[in-house]
Amino acid sequence: MTNLVPISETDLHAFVDGKLTPERRTEVETWLAARPDKAAEVAGWQRQNEALAALFGGTADETVPSRLDPHLIARSPAATRQPARWQLAAAAVVMLALGGALGWAGRDYLKPSERQELIASAVSAHALYVKENRHAVEVAAADKDHLVSWLSNRVERPITPPDLAPDGFTLVGGRLLPGYGEQPIGPAAQLMYENAAQERVTVYITAALPDRRTDREFTARDNLDAFYWANDKITCTVVGDLPEAQMQAVAKKVYQQLTWRPDGGTGAAWGT
Repeated sequence: MTNLVPISETDLHAFVDGKLTPERRTEVETWLAARPDKAAEVAGWQRQNEALAALFGGTADETVPSRLDPHLIARSPAATRQPARWQLAAAAVVMLALGGALGWAGRDYLKPSERQELIASAVSAHALYVKENRHAVEVAAADKDHLVSWLSNRVERPITPPDLAPDGFTLVGGRLLPGYGEQPIGPAAQLMYENAAQERVTVYITAALPDRRTDREFTARDNLDAFYWANDKITCTVVGDLPEAQMQAVAKKVYQQLTWRPDGGTGAAWGT
């Protein structure tokens, strides 16, 4: 088949999201079949989508606030006013004046984001301690009350270890870790779990990031899967090397038990 329209990056993302017409999807599939490297990359995108849907699928169906309706925004007086010529000229002068300063200040935006630094720290801590036997944790699960009060006080957030027994995992214990990133922001708590096959997962918890925004991400680093989310109370990264479905199930259980709920309902880590 000859493609009349070249396959673009936009087509590939639409392919992953299931937004292409049947005809265009067939063209993309044919294009990918001849490019194994690109096909592998697209398969990775699909896996990320599936993992995020498994863990956070319900939030995708939440209603968008009316203030964010693009049709209302487009009809607002502010959106329809046309700037005067002098305003455009002034804006151009300001942009030129700020150009040099922004070029220097913008260097920080080329650095990894706090989220990426945090996830990297969680993965590194998992890889380091998951191999230990006698020193896998600082405080064992046998002293759970002390573990909970100690980590909660140091992270300055209530930390209740999730119950993963239904998934075959028992709490090994936990430890306190130093802050992450080039300019460390607070300490982190690491909880470690193990199943009968001696497979381990860790839960890495910190206080909320400075922007306190809700966020979520799934990524694979160094042959480890990491499920990350954040809200205005905490951040949490679940790290492990399990079969995909099992890893998703464990991460979802942790998410459900640690996610802050404003009604303080059963299973919430906050306000209970």
